[in-house]
Formats: sequence, C-alpha cells, structure tokens
Amino acid sequence: MDYPNDQAPGAPVRSGIPEHGRIPKYYAVKARIAALVDERGEGSLIPTERDLSERYDVARETVRQAVRELVLEGKLRRRGRGTVVAGPKLEQPLSLASYTEGVRRQGRTPGRTIVTLDRFPCPDALAAETGLTRGEPVWHLERVLLADDERVGLESTYVAVASVPGLDTDFEPDSSFYAYLHGKGITFGDADERIETVLATPREALLIGTPPALPMLLIHRVSRDTEGRPLERVRSLYRGDRFSFTTHLRS
Repeated sequence: MDYPNDQAPGAPVRSGIPEHGRIPKYYAVKARIAALVDERGEGSLIPTERDLSERYDVARETVRQAVRELVLEGKLRRRGRGTVVAGPKLEQPLSLASYTEGVRRQGRTPGRTIVTLDRFPCPDALAAETGLTRGEPVWHLERVLLADDERVGLESTYVAVASVPGLDTDFEPDSSFYAYLHGKGITFGDADERIETVLATPREALLIGTPPALPMLLIHRVSRDTEGRPLERVRSLYRGDRFSFTTHLRS
C-alpha cells in the first residue's frame, strides 16, 4: 500500500480513498476545497457553488455535498448568503475546570446568556443520579454559552438550594458558576463525566442558533465536593463544528 510521506500526523491513512481505489467525486472536490480553505484566513469568503463547479468541472450538487461536509466538520461556516472560512475549534479540557477558563486560555471572550432559573422539588431520577434527597428544593439554571458573542452551546445546571440559597439574588448569570461556588467556600472533589454525540432538539437548535441536523457533543457531569457530597449535575451541549475536547492520560 502506498502511503504519502508528507502525510500530517493523525490524518486518516489514504484519506478518502477506498481499497478499490475509486475516489468518490464529491470527496475529490472536498479535498480541493479544503486545500483552498487552508490557504485563506478566518472569515475569508470562498467562491460560490457556481464558481467552484466551473473551476472543478463538476455538478453544483457535487460541490454542495463537499461544502456541506466541510461545514459540518467546522472548517467552513455559513454567513448570510455566503460561506466563509471558520476559525480553529475551541479546545475544552476534560477536567474540573469551568467553561470560562477553557475559552479564555485560547484568547477568546467567554459569555453566557440566561434562559431560565427555576426552583422545584428534586425528582426521583435526579435524586437517583446525584445522591440528592428526593423532594428537596433544587435550582435549575439554563444558559446559552458564548465565545466572542458567538453562540456555541447550551448548559443546564442542577444544584441543591441548600448549597447556594441565594443563587437567584447574588449570582451574575453571565459569570462563571464555578467561580461563584468557590467564592462561597465550596470546593470540587471529584466528578463522573460521560460524552456522547447527539442531535439538538428543535428548541435547543433554536437557542444555540444552529440547524437541527448539526451534530452536537453532549457532556453529562455529576460533581461532588471534597467530602463526597453531591454538588451539581450538569448537561452541557456543544456545537460539534466549533468544539473539540482534550485530556491528558497517565499510566
């Protein structure tokens, strides 16, 4: 098998080429558009579908499929009636650190817009998952996540009212919830986390401002304090085209 010597580390081997050697036409066009994207800076407008179809001598539907995949992969994004080069994905560490810290480390400005702050008795399912007491008062805080004013995710946090009784009066909704907890003398001990790929519901897609068909990364987290007491349950939905997650593993 012939492998390119200049292949980037981590790239798929013989990317897009099946064993029978016949490259799908749309994929060949996608590779050429991707090379064009690499030559241009963030926010640069790429040629129209008509221009690209003429340049590569293919049907517009072939170009459309290639561009659609590059949009889903986060290399391109729609802007108005055109398509532009997207910036690099935000790298979020898989750790007990806040969203705010992760975004700031990459030179972006984090933000949040509150959707709702509700108080209700802890239901059975939440009690079973977190160790909270069934029926005890809990807060539900839902916020849209922003990076440089771009909507990139949706976060739902459940926490016992007893832990933060003044959440509805002394918490700034656009600030870091973890910083707020630390200010209250609450320290994280450990957490269980699960990641899966999902599609947003129509409501979630509307809040984040994405098409429902865009893949999302969903993180479930149940956190405890240093004494092992239940602290929070978080459901974080991130745009798959704007985020990647990193972690450091040790043996």
